[in-house]
Amino acid sequence: MKALIDDVRRLDARDYRGRVTAINGLMVEAAGPAPALALGASAQIRCVSGDVACEVVGFRNDRALVMPLQPIDGVRAGATIHLRPEPAVVRPSDAWLGRVIDAFGAPIDGGPALADGAVSRPLRAAPPAAAERARVGDRLDLGVRALNTFAPVCRGQRMGLFAGSGVGKSMLMGMLARAADADVVVIGLIGERGREVREFIEDVLGPEGLARAVVVVATSDEPALKRRRAAHLTLAVSEHFRDQGKDVLCLMDSVTRVALAQREIGLAAGEPPATRGYTPSVFAELPRLLERAGPGVDRGDGSKPGSITGLFTVLVEGGDHDEPVADAVRGILDGHVVMERAIAERGRYPAINVLKSVSRTMPHCCAPDELKLVRKAMKLMASYADMEELIRLGAYAPGSNAEVDEAVRLQPALEAFLGQGKDEATSLDEGFAWLGDALGASE
Repeated sequence: MKALIDDVRRLDARDYRGRVTAINGLMVEAAGPAPALALGASAQIRCVSGDVACEVVGFRNDRALVMPLQPIDGVRAGATIHLRPEPAVVRPSDAWLGRVIDAFGAPIDGGPALADGAVSRPLRAAPPAAAERARVGDRLDLGVRALNTFAPVCRGQRMGLFAGSGVGKSMLMGMLARAADADVVVIGLIGERGREVREFIEDVLGPEGLARAVVVVATSDEPALKRRRAAHLTLAVSEHFRDQGKDVLCLMDSVTRVALAQREIGLAAGEPPATRGYTPSVFAELPRLLERAGPGVDRGDGSKPGSITGLFTVLVEGGDHDEPVADAVRGILDGHVVMERAIAERGRYPAINVLKSVSRTMPHCCAPDELKLVRKAMKLMASYADMEELIRLGAYAPGSNAEVDEAVRLQPALEAFLGQGKDEATSLDEGFAWLGDALGASE
């Protein structure tokens, strides 16, 4: 109740109103009182078909550039616009678990209305200060053998899943949501195809995964501002559970579509296109979003800080892993997992190329005997990859190289180890025991 009283006291009793002066494409120009025309301010345009939620995204001369979060059909010049200078806030609560919500926190799963939490949170909160953050925790059991062994993830780490379209990113996300050893899972489906949302929730995630998850959805047909808002809401919900001392797994598909939404916003606001058409604000927005994931604040009182372990998918256009968004995200995150179409085409899922995947916490989170197994396996797989074309063509003569001969002999066992069914889960200990057996090093 005290938090609600404080929120009421902070409300501005004044009613700020402006008017629409022009509409240029998706951008609305508005005139109004200067105190209310602040960057990021919320607005409501009154029109015959109903109010249209908007946000101030820039300025041109003495006019504010307002971008809608909803279709602007019915908006006319001279329409009244109500302005709220305070930044957007959300009120996540534990009642959101098991629900599917939109970018405003409203349910879209046909269930009852959601109860708001007692504490309001800024939608676009700043990440914790670097000096106040706890260190990353112990290893997080993801339930996926290839990740647990070759690209392990610690609690509070941030990893990128880099892949083209149609190589099994959604399937991998569903496996992680069901099997990962996390208290809460928050999933952001940003820019997804509308028909795939229900399939992901019912078939890929399933009732077991949904029971401990919150799913935030903004489909590809929705306005760019709403897609960006959904990404920040995903992190705001994660922060709610993190501040309760819980270990949160935050899955976002995909960061690339968030970047595309920000590019659309920037171009509409008059920003110049820079690298491959991406505006400068894209590369400023990405760290502000991704840095919100990570360990919580170490209060110094011995209490367990919560954590947000972030796994963010990056849609690699045309297989180019050096395109601007992929390159920028790789520099922000604590590791990357590469999924390849060639592996998916030969029927091995998840289609992870472990030789190109890197976890920056790996040397510190694995035991010496585990590191020995992983290094031996990677050496053998690298030897096989170097000679793969010759082996497939029958041009390699057995006996020419002892290391390659061993790699050829163990290749079927390693392929079987890396492949995993979508309903199958393997713990950390089981994964390393299996890898040891595959290498002929079982105890």
